[in-house]
Order: sequence, then structure tokens, then C-alpha cells
Amino acid sequence: MQKILLTLLGVFMLAACQTDRQKFFMQQDDVIKIYRYDRLQYEASFSNSVSAIQKMKIEFPQATKILIEDVLGLGMVNSPKMNERIRDYYKDTVLIQVMNDARERFKDVSLLEKDFTKAFKKLKKEIPTFIVPEIYTQYSALNQSVVVGDSLLGISLDKYLGQDYPIYKKYYYAFQRKTMNPERILPDCLTFYLISQYPFSWEWEHRSLFDVMMYRGKIAWVVEKVLNADVTGQVAFGYSLEEVRWCKKKGLEVWKIMESRRYMESMDPMMIRSFTTTDPNLFLDEKNVPASIGTWMGMKIVDCYMKQHDDVTMEELLQTTDYHHILNSTKF
Repeated sequence: MQKILLTLLGVFMLAACQTDRQKFFMQQDDVIKIYRYDRLQYEASFSNSVSAIQKMKIEFPQATKILIEDVLGLGMVNSPKMNERIRDYYKDTVLIQVMNDARERFKDVSLLEKDFTKAFKKLKKEIPTFIVPEIYTQYSALNQSVVVGDSLLGISLDKYLGQDYPIYKKYYYAFQRKTMNPERILPDCLTFYLISQYPFSWEWEHRSLFDVMMYRGKIAWVVEKVLNADVTGQVAFGYSLEEVRWCKKKGLEVWKIMESRRYMESMDPMMIRSFTTTDPNLFLDEKNVPASIGTWMGMKIVDCYMKQHDDVTMEELLQTTDYHHILNSTKF
């Protein structure tokens, strides 16, 4: 599965009037605007323009700081000769090709803006205190797909050109490319923004594989519900119909294997990562187990729990950390 890294950086925002914008968003039939930071990057790279780089720093100071210091790792954004360093970095021929293709593919993001608007309005209805982020697009040089901060959400367009994109085939495995389709932008952004708003509690007694499965499962459940999906994993994980059928047919069998081997109690980072995001086949005798099967299990448990406890709100679910209570309170 594509490696999506989450950058959590203090408190910042693209606009100074975030509170007022939140009120407007709730009161009007407003459409979320996606800020086209990527166009400034393109101008700075292809016109060799120092003024464009300065414009990046002035108009999008936090986005530029995150890009330079955390995503690209070029050093401190205000260090000497940083402008020249940025220009040199974007002279890479592969990156030039990717940026050109992304620029062509994402000329218009108005439909994406409407989809984000629907999703966040639904979240605001379910959770009145929910903070709608400022959203911008960027080129990450094939690094992070989604960048998240407090009230800020960045989308790396160069990571969503489609699983059959030729350059991806040179650098990524097939299971990674499956998550690099344009339709993954919205569920990916919702997933990682929710994770930033409701972070996992890394307490010693509550960080086993089971805890992470349930935590990621509840996030996936909310994403599917917000996007009007049927909680199969097709939206939250990008599962194919074949993978959905596999999970329904063999999910319980895998659960029993994990219980018998005491995997659920494990705090091994590799095992947790394998079952919740990447490749569970490393620990199972079964073949062709879909990525994130552990998260899928957590999502299905949460789905049963929420159906049986209609008094529990989405916000209460997101704030819940007692996952054994959810399991023990659910009839299967």
C-alpha cells in the first residue's frame, strides 16, 4: 500500500480569518476553495523565477515551510541560497515530466471542491465543533501524498496520476500503485485529517495490534459513512469487488488465526503495520490477503456496534478509546 506520511506541525493556517470562514461555511451554500499552490511551484520551476519563489513564501508561508523543510528536506526555508536550491531541485527531468503531467491532469479541480464541500458539511453536521481545514494542492516530488496540520490540508497532485502511470511503474510496486488513483484523493484526505483531529493514544496499555485495528477501523467507518459508502472497504481502502468478497468470505477465519496466535496482543510495529496498512501476508498462511485486513476487521466491528447502539454519535465514537468495550458490547 502506498506510503502516506502524516506531517503534524503546530498551529498554523493559510488564512487569518479561519473562525469567520468556518461560520460562513456553515451559514451559506459555499463551496470549499482549493488553493492552487502547485501553480506557483510550477511557475517557480519552469520560469526559473525568483519572484515566483518569493511569492510562494509570501502568499503561502506555512505551505512553503512544510514543503521545503519537511516534505523535500532541503533545509530551513529562510536559509541562504534557498531560492537557488529550490530551482536546482526542480530541474530533475523525472520531476519535470511528473509536474507537466499533473498540471495537465488537474487543470480543473472544481468537482473535487464540490466533493470536499459535501464531505465536510456532513462532518460539520455530525460534529458541530469540527474544524474545516484550508486545502491546497502541491507537488511533493513523489514524497508525501497528504500533508496535514492544524486547519491545513495539502494534496500532492503528483501522487495521484493513476496506477498505470508509466513513471509510477518504475518506482512503485503494484500494491502501492493501487492507491495512487485520482479517486483516492478525497478518502485519503479525510482519513489523515481525521487522524490528526482524533490522534491515536499511545499509552502502554492501549497500543496493541487490536487497539490500532479498532482505532484505524473507526476512522475508516467514519470515512465510508461521510462519503455515503456501504462500509465494505471499497472507499476507505480502495478495495476491488474481488477483495471485498475475499474479506467477507475469509475475514472470520483470519480473525481466528490471529486470535489463536495471540497476534491481537502484539505490540510489534512490523506486525501492526502489516495488518493495518501494508502486507498481512507476511504473518499468515493464507494467500492474497488484502492490505489493511486488520483495519477492515476493526471497521466491521465498529459498523456492527454502531448499528446496535444508535444513541452513540459519530463524535462520541471518534473520542472513544476503550476498544474492548466496543467489542464486548457488540453481538455478532
